[in-house]
Amino acid sequence: ARQALERAKVALAPFPAIYHAGFLHDAAKEYVEARATAALVAGEPVPGPDELGVEIPAYLNGLAEAASELRRTALDRLRDGRLDEAESLLGRMDDVFGELVAIDLPDAITGGLRRTLDALRAVIERTRGDITNAVLQERLRQTLERGLS
Repeated sequence: ARQALERAKVALAPFPAIYHAGFLHDAAKEYVEARATAALVAGEPVPGPDELGVEIPAYLNGLAEAASELRRTALDRLRDGRLDEAESLLGRMDDVFGELVAIDLPDAITGGLRRTLDALRAVIERTRGDITNAVLQERLRQTLERGLS
Protein backbone atom coordinates (compact mmCIF):
# COMPACT_ATOMS: atom_id res chain seq x y z
CA ALA A 1 0.00 0.00 0.00
CA ARG A 2 2.84 2.35 0.86
CA GLN A 3 4.52 1.74 -2.49
CA ALA A 4 1.27 2.22 -4.39
CA LEU A 5 0.65 5.49 -2.55
CA GLU A 6 4.16 6.71 -3.38
CA ARG A 7 3.72 5.76 -7.06
CA ALA A 8 0.43 7.66 -7.16
CA LYS A 9 2.04 10.76 -5.66
CA VAL A 10 4.80 10.71 -8.25
CA ALA A 11 2.37 10.08 -11.12
CA LEU A 12 0.02 12.87 -10.03
CA ALA A 13 2.68 15.46 -9.11
CA PRO A 14 2.58 17.08 -12.59
CA PHE A 15 -1.21 17.40 -12.30
CA PRO A 16 -1.97 19.51 -9.20
CA ALA A 17 -5.70 19.69 -9.93
CA ILE A 18 -5.94 15.92 -9.73
CA TYR A 19 -3.32 15.60 -6.97
CA HIS A 20 -5.40 17.88 -4.72
CA ALA A 21 -8.85 16.71 -5.86
CA GLY A 22 -9.19 14.40 -2.86
CA PHE A 23 -8.45 11.00 -4.39
CA LEU A 24 -4.90 10.91 -3.10
CA HIS A 25 -5.99 12.25 0.29
CA ASP A 26 -8.55 9.46 0.61
CA ALA A 27 -5.99 6.81 -0.35
CA ALA A 28 -3.50 8.19 2.18
CA LYS A 29 -6.22 8.31 4.86
CA GLU A 30 -7.08 4.65 4.23
CA TYR A 31 -3.41 3.71 4.43
CA VAL A 32 -3.04 5.54 7.75
CA GLU A 33 -6.21 3.90 9.04
CA ALA A 34 -4.87 0.43 8.25
CA ARG A 35 -1.44 1.00 9.79
CA ALA A 36 -2.84 2.80 12.86
CA THR A 37 -5.51 0.15 13.44
CA ALA A 38 -2.89 -2.60 13.37
CA ALA A 39 -0.71 -0.70 15.83
CA LEU A 40 -3.56 0.19 18.19
CA VAL A 41 -4.90 -3.37 18.29
CA ALA A 42 -1.41 -4.68 19.01
CA GLY A 43 -0.86 -2.03 21.70
CA GLU A 44 2.11 -0.62 19.80
CA PRO A 45 2.97 3.02 19.07
CA VAL A 46 1.19 4.43 16.04
CA PRO A 47 3.63 5.47 13.30
CA GLY A 48 3.70 9.21 12.70
CA PRO A 49 2.86 11.05 9.48
CA ASP A 50 6.51 11.38 8.45
CA GLU A 51 7.12 7.67 8.94
CA LEU A 52 4.02 6.87 6.89
CA GLY A 53 4.82 9.50 4.26
CA VAL A 54 1.42 11.21 4.39
CA GLU A 55 0.17 14.75 4.81
CA ILE A 56 -1.17 15.88 8.17
CA PRO A 57 -4.91 16.06 7.26
CA ALA A 58 -4.87 12.49 5.92
CA TYR A 59 -2.98 11.36 9.01
CA LEU A 60 -5.38 12.98 11.47
CA ASN A 61 -8.50 11.66 9.77
CA GLY A 62 -7.00 8.21 9.26
CA LEU A 63 -6.08 8.03 12.92
CA ALA A 64 -9.62 8.98 13.96
CA GLU A 65 -11.07 6.33 11.68
CA ALA A 66 -8.63 3.77 13.05
CA ALA A 67 -9.90 4.49 16.55
CA SER A 68 -13.44 3.85 15.28
CA GLU A 69 -12.30 0.52 13.85
CA LEU A 70 -11.25 -0.59 17.33
CA ARG A 71 -14.94 -1.00 18.17
CA ARG A 72 -15.11 -4.12 16.02
CA THR A 73 -12.12 -5.65 17.80
CA ALA A 74 -13.48 -4.66 21.21
CA LEU A 75 -16.78 -6.39 20.44
CA ASP A 76 -14.88 -9.47 19.28
CA ARG A 77 -13.03 -9.50 22.60
CA LEU A 78 -16.34 -9.20 24.48
CA ARG A 79 -17.74 -12.18 22.59
CA ASP A 80 -14.63 -14.14 23.54
CA GLY A 81 -15.10 -13.19 27.21
CA ARG A 82 -11.93 -11.09 27.24
CA LEU A 83 -13.37 -8.07 29.04
CA ASP A 84 -10.01 -6.63 30.10
CA GLU A 85 -8.83 -6.50 26.50
CA ALA A 86 -12.07 -4.86 25.39
CA GLU A 87 -11.68 -2.23 28.11
CA SER A 88 -8.07 -1.65 27.05
CA LEU A 89 -9.18 -1.07 23.46
CA LEU A 90 -11.80 1.40 24.69
CA GLY A 91 -9.03 3.20 26.56
CA ARG A 92 -7.01 3.46 23.35
CA MET A 93 -10.05 4.84 21.54
CA ASP A 94 -10.43 7.45 24.28
CA ASP A 95 -6.72 8.31 24.09
CA VAL A 96 -6.85 8.92 20.34
CA PHE A 97 -10.00 10.99 20.69
CA GLY A 98 -8.47 13.03 23.49
CA GLU A 99 -5.39 13.85 21.44
CA LEU A 100 -7.30 14.71 18.29
CA VAL A 101 -10.04 16.77 19.92
CA ALA A 102 -7.36 19.08 21.32
CA ILE A 103 -6.42 20.14 17.78
CA ASP A 104 -8.09 23.49 17.31
CA LEU A 105 -7.63 24.30 13.64
CA PRO A 106 -10.17 25.11 10.92
CA ASP A 107 -11.67 22.18 9.00
CA ALA A 108 -10.13 23.56 5.82
CA ILE A 109 -6.72 22.75 7.29
CA THR A 110 -7.60 19.44 9.00
CA GLY A 111 -9.64 18.00 6.14
CA GLY A 112 -12.93 17.81 8.00
CA LEU A 113 -11.53 16.37 11.23
CA ARG A 114 -14.38 17.75 13.36
CA ARG A 115 -16.98 15.70 11.48
CA THR A 116 -14.81 12.59 11.81
CA LEU A 117 -14.39 13.23 15.54
CA ASP A 118 -18.14 13.62 15.98
CA ALA A 119 -18.57 10.16 14.46
CA LEU A 120 -15.77 8.79 16.64
CA ARG A 121 -17.38 10.22 19.77
CA ALA A 122 -20.60 8.34 18.96
CA VAL A 123 -18.69 5.11 18.33
CA ILE A 124 -16.83 5.46 21.63
CA GLU A 125 -20.05 6.00 23.57
CA ARG A 126 -21.74 2.97 21.97
CA THR A 127 -18.65 0.89 22.72
CA ARG A 128 -18.54 2.16 26.30
CA GLY A 129 -22.21 1.15 26.71
CA ASP A 130 -21.61 -2.32 25.28
CA ILE A 131 -18.58 -2.90 27.51
CA THR A 132 -20.41 -1.60 30.57
CA ASN A 133 -23.29 -4.00 29.91
CA ALA A 134 -20.88 -6.91 29.46
CA VAL A 135 -19.03 -6.08 32.70
CA LEU A 136 -22.29 -5.80 34.65
CA GLN A 137 -23.56 -9.09 33.22
CA GLU A 138 -20.30 -10.80 34.19
CA ARG A 139 -20.57 -9.45 37.73
CA LEU A 140 -24.15 -10.67 37.95
CA ARG A 141 -23.13 -14.10 36.66
CA GLN A 142 -20.36 -14.34 39.25
CA THR A 143 -22.69 -13.25 42.06
CA LEU A 144 -25.28 -15.84 41.01
CA GLU A 145 -22.64 -18.56 40.88
CA ARG A 146 -21.41 -17.67 44.37
CA GLY A 147 -24.97 -17.66 45.64
CA LEU A 148 -25.70 -21.08 44.17
CA SER A 149 -22.48 -22.62 45.46
